[in-house]
Amino acid sequence: MRRRASLVLLAFAVFFTALSPLMRWYAFPRLAKIPPDQYQDMVLEARPATLIDYGTMKARKVPGVTIVQTLKGDVAASDRIEKTAGRDVVVWDTLSYVAGPDGRMVSQVPERYIFDAHTQEPVHATGESVDGDRVRREGIEYKWPFLTEKRDYTYFDAQTRTSAPIHYRGTRTFHGLEVYYFEQTIPWTRVPLPKKMPVKGITPQAVEKMGTTRWYSTRRMFWVEPVTGAPVNGEEIHKEELRGGDLLPGGGKVTAFAGHVKMRDDYVRSTVALVASQRTLVLLLTRYLPWGFLALGAALLVLSLHLEARSRRPAAPGPDPEPALSPA
Repeated sequence: MRRRASLVLLAFAVFFTALSPLMRWYAFPRLAKIPPDQYQDMVLEARPATLIDYGTMKARKVPGVTIVQTLKGDVAASDRIEKTAGRDVVVWDTLSYVAGPDGRMVSQVPERYIFDAHTQEPVHATGESVDGDRVRREGIEYKWPFLTEKRDYTYFDAQTRTSAPIHYRGTRTFHGLEVYYFEQTIPWTRVPLPKKMPVKGITPQAVEKMGTTRWYSTRRMFWVEPVTGAPVNGEEIHKEELRGGDLLPGGGKVTAFAGHVKMRDDYVRSTVALVASQRTLVLLLTRYLPWGFLALGAALLVLSLHLEARSRRPAAPGPDPEPALSPA
């Protein structure tokens, strides 16, 4: 009976030991992915800020500027692209809407971002765009890969429509979470004018005909939770200028928008809470279950060997039988 029980325990030990690496290296890469129907909004603020006054074409200080970023997954587009891409694909339609202190639109930039649901690598397909312009992204945008590494990544900048390194600058603690801090600097670069201008009746084509150009520079900072790859905080020291042409007095340059953009506190807290819960799910697949199965397999193996050893141990000799009495 002990021998049979030891064989059953040995079988379970082998099963759980083999399941440990399968959970980490086979199941996790297939189960961990971004859902195609995700929706998220974020509010950022620059207080104070500098904005151009289009009436005088001069820069002025304002109490603050608000940036509302919305992100919405297009499930139908994801299903359509997956048929030709042969992998799980996510399509995000995003919008960055900048409003002045009076609530009026300063600028808005829509994007369509297509990427692999598991690795966050860009997928090049019809519709990939920024403000209606076709682009071909290289690197990541908005989100880092699961199990982010302590290294530099390539990050796509929507204003310049180009990709550049974003540098790992160390490990920090943010609201109780261990995070990786990344930083990217975009030098002054000429960028396209937005398709929708803040002044009624003025088009980007008309501004370009006057010889006026738009320039942009930023210092971008992210605090990324490494298990999920999700940023829990983001900031930018953002600068935009209009330069030259007949639109500006004397053909010089003027600040169109400048400010230190930060996530609003309530959105920071909600983002940290959401990422903390998702972190537990990822750790379940990468750490808790694999190591738990391995420990369980080792314990079952020890118990199986113990029972096997007891079954092979010779039985202790009993007392000598008494001699039978002969009849008289």
